[in-house]
Amino acid sequence: MPIISIFFGIVIRINFFDHAPPHLHAAYGDDEALFDLRTGKVIAGHLPRRETRYVVEWLVQHRAELLRNWDLAVSGQPTFKIEGLNDD
Repeated sequence: MPIISIFFGIVIRINFFDHAPPHLHAAYGDDEALFDLRTGKVIAGHLPRRETRYVVEWLVQHRAELLRNWDLAVSGQPTFKIEGLNDD
């Protein structure tokens, strides 16, 4: 599962040949959650509240890029990295 981005200790991945709906996997420590790319909602798993907010903020900022990566991944093509959140 390729890493798309890493920020604030959160690792973002999108699986190759994954199932609908379009989603990403976000891991922080031992926690993992799946986020719907269209809505930003957690559809499985759990992250701490602060990290969930970071992922949703980042997802909203990069939704178009994430959806392009999703299309690539589900067709088995290489994905690309996306810049993480800044701590500014």
